[in-house]
Amino acid sequence: MNKILFLPVLLAGMAITSPVNADSIPNRPEQLKYPKLNFEPPDAAKFRVALKSGPVAYVVPDRELPLVNISVLVRTGDYLNPVGKEGLAGTTGYLLARGGIQSKTAEQLEERTAFLAAVLNSGVGDTSGNVSLNLLSKDLDEGLVILREVLATPRFQEDKLALRKQQTIQDLKQRNDESAAIEGREARRLAQGDDFWANRLATGASIESITRDDLEAFHRKWFWPGNFVVAVNGDFDRDEMIAKLEKLFANWPFKGETPPPVPGNLKFAAPGVYLVNKDVNQGRVSMMLPGVQRDNPDLYAITVMNDILGGGGFTSRIVNRVRSDEGLAYSAGSGFPGGIYYPATFTASFQSKSRTVAFACSIINEEIKRITTEPVTDEELKVTKQGFLERFPRTFATKGQVAGLFAQEEFTGRYAKNPNYWKEYRTKLEAVTKDDVLRVAKKYLTPDKLTILVVGQKEDILLGHPNHAVKLTDLGKFTDVPLRDPMTLKPLTEPAKPAQPAESPVQ
Repeated sequence: MNKILFLPVLLAGMAITSPVNADSIPNRPEQLKYPKLNFEPPDAAKFRVALKSGPVAYVVPDRELPLVNISVLVRTGDYLNPVGKEGLAGTTGYLLARGGIQSKTAEQLEERTAFLAAVLNSGVGDTSGNVSLNLLSKDLDEGLVILREVLATPRFQEDKLALRKQQTIQDLKQRNDESAAIEGREARRLAQGDDFWANRLATGASIESITRDDLEAFHRKWFWPGNFVVAVNGDFDRDEMIAKLEKLFANWPFKGETPPPVPGNLKFAAPGVYLVNKDVNQGRVSMMLPGVQRDNPDLYAITVMNDILGGGGFTSRIVNRVRSDEGLAYSAGSGFPGGIYYPATFTASFQSKSRTVAFACSIINEEIKRITTEPVTDEELKVTKQGFLERFPRTFATKGQVAGLFAQEEFTGRYAKNPNYWKEYRTKLEAVTKDDVLRVAKKYLTPDKLTILVVGQKEDILLGHPNHAVKLTDLGKFTDVPLRDPMTLKPLTEPAKPAQPAESPVQ
């Protein structure tokens, strides 16, 4: 009872001794003032260890939880698929952690990792492979034994290979089910060229041809310590972990090869409008231009420019025009990333009702033209740069992010070329001016090179909207792009469509 009576007295005393000045409370949230954010990114060199056994490792202790995360990046990828064996790299990567190891069948391995509450994963993508393990720190030694066998002596169990091939074949059959998948596939062909390695996709025949011998040969060629970069964070002593990693990669049972550089022989499509006929109620659109690589000195200004144009969500011009002002799309925006091994592509994208596709395209064209002909406002520049600077610390929010980011920088070569990239990032971004934004917009957003891909219902899209005079065919030379057979990727001959009913008014 005394405690209950004491609380109001205490609060009253606090109110008397700590008065709040009403004049210091701003009237609106945007008037709030905060102290300057002081944050310095971690130094990669403090975590970097060149192991005697071959790999470079980034070792980041973190005692917060009794867990250890290990990720092994591998210099391999789909670009190394032999002709006629498309899908081999991905199948190899999938089965490393799921097809058994020398000492355990696939079933035994799955049972043991489940008992340890460990998460074991593996995969191979376009330009890299990865094997990862997450487990309790008390089980680290056993986990490292398992990880060693996954990397060095996978079993590639025949029944698991047969199952994976069957699953992949079923996935291939569904390639044309979703318009998003069609858009992604055809956009890459337009931006990179039919003959580019990334567009040599798996077919039914290439998947069926994959054998266990193929998996073993691919594995022995690329999965060896000379091709590894390691990220490890968690509950451990740094020196002890380094010793464990040395043991993990020592005395490898075979010597593989160093892969060739990732090819970058892109061939961008001729400008114009390309349409894939797909019977869906919305058109998906990608408006593309040739891009840049990430070491381009203009990338800081490009990043700011794109954020203002369409990359900044509700503060960007494309979102405000296409979504907020006209209500033509739920999602709209643009991206202008820097490619690692070859130029990435500038893409402005949206989804809209078939009849309003052309109108939305014309609006984005207007916004592209506007940012290339007139300076952005002081407020736009301030908001964009402030957003990047305030989000910057999130890049290093956890020890896992720190280890993973620095391992990626090592893997892709940026650490060797520019070890101070993250230390200089904010200074170089802050230095971007309105003149810089206008200059790079004029240089890279070139309307005469614009390639527009549309996936949707052709007849309705070409009709356009009765309230807007623009037609899709007004935006450039028009080309029909046929659907591809999902199993062979050869163009399909579209069947004749029945006559359509008379046009009805569009609301």
